Amino acid sequence: MLDIKQLVNEHKDLITNTRRDLHRIPETAYTEKKTSAYVAEYLNSEGLEVQTGIAQYGVVGLMPTGRPGPTLMIRADMDALPITEETGLPFASTHEGAMHACGHDAHMAIVLGTVTVLNKIKDKLKGNIKFLFQPAEEGPGGAKPMIDEGVMENPKVDYSLGCHVWPEIPEGTIGVKAGPILAAMDRFDIKIVGRGGHGAMPHLCIDALEVGTQVINALQRIVSRHMNPLKPTVVTVGSFQAGSTFNVIPGQAHMSGTTRTFDTDIWNSWEERMDKIVRGVCESMGAEYELKYIRGYPTTINDESMTELIYRCAEKVAGKEGVVEPERSLGGEDMAFYLERSKGCFFALGVGREGCAPIHNPKFDFNENVLVLAAEIYCWAALELLG
Repeated sequence: MLDIKQLVNEHKDLITNTRRDLHRIPETAYTEKKTSAYVAEYLNSEGLEVQTGIAQYGVVGLMPTGRPGPTLMIRADMDALPITEETGLPFASTHEGAMHACGHDAHMAIVLGTVTVLNKIKDKLKGNIKFLFQPAEEGPGGAKPMIDEGVMENPKVDYSLGCHVWPEIPEGTIGVKAGPILAAMDRFDIKIVGRGGHGAMPHLCIDALEVGTQVINALQRIVSRHMNPLKPTVVTVGSFQAGSTFNVIPGQAHMSGTTRTFDTDIWNSWEERMDKIVRGVCESMGAEYELKYIRGYPTTINDESMTELIYRCAEKVAGKEGVVEPERSLGGEDMAFYLERSKGCFFALGVGREGCAPIHNPKFDFNENVLVLAAEIYCWAALELLG
């Protein structure tokens, strides 16, 4: 009988060193040139059928077994964040102003390690495995462009798996949950156009700053007074600019923000709701406006049967007590697009410990010993689905 744990642990140093290599060369969305070249070289060294340049920097490695069967896709994201690293690690970022502060270096290392292990036991499998490395998860989103370029076809993907390091659950645990786990997320940009003038003559002006503050207040009432309080919903205005000096009433104001929800009907209603409110406020105050509403990622929804499979695999790896059900998060993930088109599961790898910085923080780091756990889960899942 195969001893998957031993086989994966034999490659622990490989996975760790790969993570460190990738951590040194972080590249933000749609600039992942070095990262994609590193990934492609690794996949080629394992003898996979490699495609590059998908949606600019996406890479896919196909491992056919030579025996008919379904196709499993295992996905990793590649992009880093525009953050200056403050970890002090000996393998810290060598790219100024960029850092793997969301664990995408770990995700790639886990999947590349899985490639090596599954390649050694390919004779035990049937069908195909696609190893997908995606750019721009942090935005504007690389999943949909890769799908549009055909990564879910030839051969058609039946099952999709992904993993994210997660400081919100204890180190070494595995978070598995069926159904909606991450929210649908959009972006909006609003320009308020009034009439600027002297601060001492407000009657001759239409104060875009004041109109903008009223718009922000009105947007907050979408959640507090228009939404079912049992359905988690968020509107956040994260950026607001108006004016440049103390004695001038600004003629323009600009704001940007995001909406979050798990509910598809609410998600589909956002743009109309927002336009109606902004138009009403601006008309009542004599201003004009421009609303740019950008649909982002849909809700990330785990298939129930695939979640059960990952739960079984996680129990083999971490024990029954090591598998937890994480809280849903209003964060978003474009893994959602793959899960819309195939049965799949997106699970969490716990890296939480005392003093651990959150993701998207310049001090984010984790214990690399846990990376083998996710690789082992991928291997067990491949054996169950393709064995």
